[in-house]
Amino acid sequence: MTLFPKDTIIANDDAQLLADEAEYCSFGDTVHYVDPPKIFRRAEGSFIYDSANVPFLDLQMWYSAVNFGYGNKRLNDKLKEQIDLLPQVASQYLHPTKIELARTIAQDAQKKFGLKGRCHFNVGGAQAVEDSLKIVRNACNGKQLMFAFEGGYHGRTLGASAITSSYRYRRRFGHFSDRAMFLPFPYPFRRPKGMTPEEYSDHCVNQFARLFETEYNGVLDTKTGQSEYAAFYVEPIQGTGGYVVPPMGFFQGLKKVLDKHGILMVVDEIQMGFWRTGKLWSIEHFGVTPDVIVFGKALTNGLNPLSGLWAREELINPEIFPPGSTHSTFNSNPLGTSLGLEVIKMGYELDYETTVPAKGAHFLAGLRDLQKKHKEIGDVDGLGLALRAEICTEDGFTPNKALLDRMVDIGLAGDLEHQGRKIGLVLDVGGWYKNVITFAPSLEISVEEIDLAISLLDQLLTRAKKA
Repeated sequence: MTLFPKDTIIANDDAQLLADEAEYCSFGDTVHYVDPPKIFRRAEGSFIYDSANVPFLDLQMWYSAVNFGYGNKRLNDKLKEQIDLLPQVASQYLHPTKIELARTIAQDAQKKFGLKGRCHFNVGGAQAVEDSLKIVRNACNGKQLMFAFEGGYHGRTLGASAITSSYRYRRRFGHFSDRAMFLPFPYPFRRPKGMTPEEYSDHCVNQFARLFETEYNGVLDTKTGQSEYAAFYVEPIQGTGGYVVPPMGFFQGLKKVLDKHGILMVVDEIQMGFWRTGKLWSIEHFGVTPDVIVFGKALTNGLNPLSGLWAREELINPEIFPPGSTHSTFNSNPLGTSLGLEVIKMGYELDYETTVPAKGAHFLAGLRDLQKKHKEIGDVDGLGLALRAEICTEDGFTPNKALLDRMVDIGLAGDLEHQGRKIGLVLDVGGWYKNVITFAPSLEISVEEIDLAISLLDQLLTRAKKA
């Protein structure tokens, strides 16, 4: 692609559009993080373009929903093919790609985890989380209490908000009697002084295990062995929480405690699934077997809403979870399932398990070089192409949200420089203190584009520190 295409005339009516948006659009659907909100007109590869045709290198790719690049020809062609064949059909009926996609995911899970299971579809990540809550409650005789992590994010529907640690998503919507018990997640950069990351990981597991020591710890009836809690919802790598990667042995220790007390492990792969970390599922890196996997986002490369879950047979077979247990008009829609099937075929054919770790290592090396130059970068880390850079004050540790906010604004202004032309940079902000750049570039990003990203980040940080 040509990074700076020949200038095209676009009706520059952004001012009127923003005025209409201010009058007619709800502000509740998450677009007002910069002032004014940015309007984009087209996209290709790793770039999106504004009304002035300025390219913006996108390092968040729709929160990891567009893993395979904007305008991916193979996936766009599959969508066009399906539109002309079977564009829609009521979810009470079957169509081939729903069955083929379910079989593909289930057989892949059986090969990796040694468990027979089934797939269940919906249209968005939070909706799939809601479905998983029904599956878990049903399998556990109606138990409605869950464990989840501090820093965890699972969506903003009512049920998903109850297991998401941020109170701000619940604050205005009444009492949540089924709010999860939130446990510490091992955050290596912000671990207690005197502990190695592995020691802190073990400490977190031991503190969780302590909840089951006596009946007075509050979660276990020691006479019957019954826990009050049904499942533990986990993100193998915290997404909105700042792409925090725990020590590799953490989940093995956690799973031993869960298995001992009959508590299910539900793994949220909505942001980290589909090779973001170099594996189809990020939990594969950690050597444990989940009971349920929830997925969404990149399953269709953002082209058509589709999400879902895989659960082991004992939790989801038709005898225990019969027809009508959940329903969505657009679940397992043929446009989505045909794309999902193509995404999984493409991922294995293009060997993302090899290419993604290699690109991630190159990107991480570039971030580490930047860290040497800018002492405000307190931490860099990552797995595959899920990467983080924690922006701090000059001490390299104190969170510096204000500096990162300036970086975001400068990047979206679109007046960085490359090859004598203006260029912008799209960043995503995450982390417990909203001071972490969470990098989720296209898995198709080139080495040259990674180098461009590092160069632009250098420009951006230099300008933001002077602002």
